[in-house]
Amino acid sequence: MGKFEKVLQRILSGTSDANIPFDDLCSLLIRLGFEERISGSHHSFRREGVRAIITLQPDGNKAKRYQVRQVREIILEYGLGGENQ
Repeated sequence: MGKFEKVLQRILSGTSDANIPFDDLCSLLIRLGFEERISGSHHSFRREGVRAIITLQPDGNKAKRYQVRQVREIILEYGLGGENQ
């Protein structure tokens, strides 16, 4: 299992929302087909076919807990992360 799969599994499990590295969350979204736009400390992610815009800000080197929850909800709602994405 590679790093992508491990990060995805940790996010989907919901057991360590406060311990997801910010860079890993951003890399996961890019790997899932999102386009990143950076303005100051805000990282915005958009993807064709996904109505939601994800905006992330780092909390030190970690992602904010509520933002990890939002990413998990979008992954589950749109069925992202599977082999046929």
